[in-house]
Amino acid sequence: MDEDTAIINSNTRNEKIKNFIVNNKKILLTFVVFIIAILLGNFAYEEYKENKKIEISDQYNSAVTKYSEKNKERTENLLVDLVYKNDPTYSPLSLYFIIDNKLITDRSKINDLFDNIIEEISLDKEIKNLIIYKKALYNADFIEENELLEVLKPITNSESIWKAQALYLIAEYFYFKDEKQKSKEFFNQIIQLKNSNTDIIIEAQKRLNRDLSD
Repeated sequence: MDEDTAIINSNTRNEKIKNFIVNNKKILLTFVVFIIAILLGNFAYEEYKENKKIEISDQYNSAVTKYSEKNKERTENLLVDLVYKNDPTYSPLSLYFIIDNKLITDRSKINDLFDNIIEEISLDKEIKNLIIYKKALYNADFIEENELLEVLKPITNSESIWKAQALYLIAEYFYFKDEKQKSKEFFNQIIQLKNSNTDIIIEAQKRLNRDLSD
């Protein structure tokens, strides 16, 4: 008896499933097509991103390996174009090459490139902080105290791994401005940091003991 009941229940359930599929076949077909379209779209997008990455990589490698004084302007144009492609790897590398080889000497143009990378590219937090630090380092000899502090604020107001480097840059800035008390304050902040770079702590302590001791 129990077996007969089980068979009847099974047949009833199968019949309900069959009827549901028949009655909703258009909806189900549309759903299946939709899922397939999403999967194909994701695949195509990933393929596009990969090809774009390879294209950008090739452009960067070609620009830097073929660089010479004879094609300086062409290299500059190629690398500036790469900066504005907003690639998290090759945009920063392009800017560093421009700076290291003095392809652009106008500070305002360099700062525009820095700002594009910092503001427009989705970067790992600490990579972005490193680029902010490099921007401050690039400008340190030319800007006023409030500008330097403002540039470095995202680092100094955080627990970034670059905080000690940022504080050291500020401390050295004040030291060479002959503002010894301010310099001392920032060197002391470095020493008090937890999990800070050991080498920087040692250098900060040396500077305090040698040049800023009471």
